[in-house]
Amino acid sequence: MKIDIGRSVVVITGGARGIGAATASAFSALGASVYVGDLDGPRVLDVTSRSSYAGFVDAVVGEAGRIDVLVNNAGVMPLGPFLDEPDEISRATLDVNVWGLIHGMRLVVPGMVARGHGHVVNIASMAGKIPFPGMAVYNASKFAAVGLSAAVRRELHGTGVSVSAVLPSAVRTSLSSGVRLGGILPTVDPEDVAAAVVRTCRTRRAETPVPGFLTGWGLLDGLVAAPLMAWCMRLLGDDRGLAVDPAARAAYAARIEAFSRRE
Repeated sequence: MKIDIGRSVVVITGGARGIGAATASAFSALGASVYVGDLDGPRVLDVTSRSSYAGFVDAVVGEAGRIDVLVNNAGVMPLGPFLDEPDEISRATLDVNVWGLIHGMRLVVPGMVARGHGHVVNIASMAGKIPFPGMAVYNASKFAAVGLSAAVRRELHGTGVSVSAVLPSAVRTSLSSGVRLGGILPTVDPEDVAAAVVRTCRTRRAETPVPGFLTGWGLLDGLVAAPLMAWCMRLLGDDRGLAVDPAARAAYAARIEAFSRRE
């Protein structure tokens, strides 16, 4: 069934800033009823907690009657050497970036299946296709997001509910603060990603890279010999996650650390 955005109830996690906020604005501009959940928003949502997520979903369904589109956007991106990353930071990354998607789909999708209608968008990353030094656990979480989205999509075939993964390249948000942008991956704005999210409501594509020309990455990676690919990646500066500006990234790093130490 076609997703009529103007009549849809849309839930967006991590919607207080960045991609989430831009996506909320894009859906609202098209007439959708948008509900944003975030640790820093008026509707507090901790996606790592099933009970928190369940309470948020129940509140939305209580007000709107249903959820037509779920955008699992909440995510964190710590940077630095894998061997130096504290366990609690790694655990928080997997909790938010992977368990956040699992909780969201398990709580929202059953209602969609019961109605035979719905769409889920999981915000993954091109880091779910390309390994980067300095982003090992983040890479792992986004590879997981891509695989999880593809498998659940297959399971839901024929139910009227679709799952799409959106894979942005480097995005100008606080997640990339302190990192030299450009070079190996094109840099995009949150609004570019938001437009791709909205577009999946029409295309229902399994994967949508942002920008679109990165669709060819898998073919390129398969054709180019591994040693040559590794050399090219180094030449293009794929290790920028190991060379961040600590001062520029301090505020974001402090937020992740505080979250990882929550009770």
